[in-house]
Formats: sequence, C-alpha cells, structure tokens
Amino acid sequence: MNDWIAIGALALVGVLIPLSMMAVSALLRPSVPETSKRATYESGEVPTGGTRVRFNIQYYMVALLFLVFDIETVLLFPWAVVYLDAIESDAVSLLDILGPMVLFVAILLAGLAWAWRNGAVQWAQTPRQVDTERNRP
Repeated sequence: MNDWIAIGALALVGVLIPLSMMAVSALLRPSVPETSKRATYESGEVPTGGTRVRFNIQYYMVALLFLVFDIETVLLFPWAVVYLDAIESDAVSLLDILGPMVLFVAILLAGLAWAWRNGAVQWAQTPRQVDTERNRP
C-alpha cells in the first residue's frame, strides 16, 4: 500500500509543479495589449491576403499511400527472414506459411489498384489528359 502512496504523491507533484509554474507566469508577465502583437509576422513583411491557404489533397494522399506501403515493407521483411526457417523446420505446411502473407499482399494490391483507378497516385495531368476528361460524356 505504501507504493501506491508514493506513486500518488509523485503524480500530485507532477501535476502541481506545471500548474503552479503557469499560474505564477500568468501573474508576473506584463500584459500590454496591442493590435500589432496579433499580426502575422513573416520576416518583417506585411501580410497580404487571407490566412486560409488551400492545400492540394494529393499531398495527403501520397503521404497516406507511402505510410501504407512503408508499413507493408516493415511487415514483409521480418516475415521473409523467418520464412526460410519455417520451411526448413517442416513443422507447418507451405500454405500455413504463405497463406496469410499472400492474403495481406493481395489486399494491399487491391487497395493500390483502387487508388490507381481513382487517380490518387496520379500527381499531375498533362494538357492532353485534361482535354480528354473534359470531352467525356
């Protein structure tokens, strides 16, 4: 029971110290409200235009696809290392070894085909492709 008291005291200290530091800094810091403090600072340049910038969604799509296939390689390498040992041991059948990985890769290939078909991996279109899409019925 004494261990829990020590853990509780440590947790209490861990919460009280940051809260007390924030309270003391809020009381001691100078507060001089000015409109220039709220302006966006860009290397001394006067900001123009709005603050909302539209990003191309393809950046996020490429990042997501990269993560999916990066995780795939992280899962495939250890499996490939263990594969040879599993084949040599004769403890399990070839289908038990290959089946889950083939299913995993098939699901990823189906996802890649779907992304490719929907244009998620196509970064930019040539003027010819744009014209072709405009002329579709």
